[in-house]
Amino acid sequence: MENDNKLKPPVLIVDDEVQILISYNVMLKSAGIKNTFTLEDSREVLPFLHKNGASAIILDLTMPFLSGQELLVKIKEEFPEIPIIVATATNDISTAIECMRNGAENYLVKPIEKNHFISSIKRVLEIRSLKDEVSNLKHSLLSDELKDPSAFDGIVTINKKMGSIFKYIEAIAFSPFPVLISGETGTGKEMIARSIHLANKNSRNFVVVNVAGLDDNLFSDTLFGHKRGAFTGADSSREGLILQAENGTLFLDEIGDLSMQSQVKLLRLIQEREYYQLGSDTPKKTSARVVVTANVDLKKMVKEGKFRKDLYFRLSAHQIKIPPLRERKEDIRPLTDYFIEEAAASMKKKIPTYPPELITLLSTYFFSGNIRELQAFIYDAVSRHISGVLSLQSFKDIIEEGRESSDLTDNNENNRNLDMSEFFNQFPTLKNAEAFLIEKALEQAKGNQGIAASILGISRQALNKRLTRRKTDH
Repeated sequence: MENDNKLKPPVLIVDDEVQILISYNVMLKSAGIKNTFTLEDSREVLPFLHKNGASAIILDLTMPFLSGQELLVKIKEEFPEIPIIVATATNDISTAIECMRNGAENYLVKPIEKNHFISSIKRVLEIRSLKDEVSNLKHSLLSDELKDPSAFDGIVTINKKMGSIFKYIEAIAFSPFPVLISGETGTGKEMIARSIHLANKNSRNFVVVNVAGLDDNLFSDTLFGHKRGAFTGADSSREGLILQAENGTLFLDEIGDLSMQSQVKLLRLIQEREYYQLGSDTPKKTSARVVVTANVDLKKMVKEGKFRKDLYFRLSAHQIKIPPLRERKEDIRPLTDYFIEEAAASMKKKIPTYPPELITLLSTYFFSGNIRELQAFIYDAVSRHISGVLSLQSFKDIIEEGRESSDLTDNNENNRNLDMSEFFNQFPTLKNAEAFLIEKALEQAKGNQGIAASILGISRQALNKRLTRRKTDH
């Protein structure tokens, strides 16, 4: 008998021939399926399942005490969710049909070719994993609370979309499939990746590799390592970072920058769970889960031939898209409070208060750099602060600089050809355009004239004159 680390329920092999058990066990381990358990006595199967469960069962039919056919029926009655593959020397169509009717996923006749055996096991394990994820997701969506909120410590949010993302993360926490996290720069993709890792309590190390700027050789050496003499200067062997990620998470940041050669190697890693060290012809297996991030449109890259379609589909087994800060403005207040406290602590200052208008002012800004940009704004303001209430003017100055230094049309292609006549059903006069802009600025500023003036890029006095003139004209 053998029982490996219990990251999840084992694959249970049931056969009365010891040599068969050893052979199947070796084949599974060579394919990277290390968590197995073997039983020679069919009478021990049900007690074992009640205590430990199983990811899948490989079941012989001809056994003493309790036959495989009897056992199949009993298992399906008590554990209908466990997939069963019948592996037997009985090459009989009527027996095969009966087993399939009783719930077997497949019927394999001994001797079984290795690749066929492994592919059959992997297929039922993938299907089982997907069913478990659907079940977990249903449970998460019906529940108002997270199972383990500590996995999301450090992520400051009250946004409903982010709450849904947290529930989805818990649903896929134990999945072996890759996760693709997309979102703009500064939205917190690495923090989400860490939460995916932490949500699986059995996961070990979290290993980060930023692939931006890595050519194929450097990528391979960093990730997979090399053998001594693999290239000039390789005086000793080096284990790659993937070894550190064993039974943990391999986080690849900025995956859109990966070269085509490296994409092929990553695809093999995901599909076959194996890799080659530089200078070696012997493949190594890994159980690391792959999580990647992208701040570019990978679908567009696939269409342009810059990213492999097969790799994209493998990576996007699970997808998480993080909304930008401008789509979760309710988070601006808690994030501001958090960063002010963090900044004050880092600079050994007393935590300052801020004027109530600050949140309104920040809510009018586009934040192309998202949370990271908000953090920079606040750190700058706290660093300048001496005493009393944080200066609203310091934020206005920073935001004004931000507006001037960033072309907002770059963030929205549709704005490039924006025609204001669509708002007025005709080309507007200067008077109409001014009235419209003032009205929209005041709306965004929630009636605060100082903030509205800042949005419009004019002084408060200039805005007051325009508002007075409008009243006079009426």
